Amino acid sequence: MNIDFDKLNGLIPAIIQDNSTNKVLMLGFMNKEAYEKTVNEKLVTFYSRTKNRLWTKGEESGNCLDVVEITPDCDNDTVLIKVNPRGPVCHTGTDTCFNEINANPVAFLGYLQDFIQHRKETMPEGSYTTKLFQRGINKIAQKVGEEAVELVIESKDDNEELFLNEAADLMYHLLVLLTAKGYHINDVVKVLQSRHK
Repeated sequence: MNIDFDKLNGLIPAIIQDNSTNKVLMLGFMNKEAYEKTVNEKLVTFYSRTKNRLWTKGEESGNCLDVVEITPDCDNDTVLIKVNPRGPVCHTGTDTCFNEINANPVAFLGYLQDFIQHRKETMPEGSYTTKLFQRGINKIAQKVGEEAVELVIESKDDNEELFLNEAADLMYHLLVLLTAKGYHINDVVKVLQSRHK
């Protein structure tokens, strides 16, 4: 990437975003050396304008930011860095420097399917998901049907815990089925979005 460090006297803004929740966690600045260190070590490193030195986020607290992806903006003078944070990001102890809670429960479905995809690729022994993939598409589809029926049965009663557990079972097996068929939950979301008027 040809990042332009000249516009801000050798610095670029670096927007830090959680890879799973898409929450903006913080904004920092990088000089060329901090940027290169971030790229090479896969840990976010900034240039401190007050201390005039490099600092790797979490070097004291242990709350490092593991780099997943770096994307420059259209002018190549700002970067968006998607990370997996190892704890609270702000020095005050909050999840983000904007005092927001870093959570998006629905985004976990995408993470879970990525995990299921990894299971499909590696097929570790002893994994329930591995066993499902080994049994083939017909058995996976049958399991989705069984879980759907169990959810319907539980919906007729007033046991919240059993109902939610059956809903989770159905969702999990549906993600396995989507993965087995070569689709992602995002493909289903696109269909729902196209229907939403």
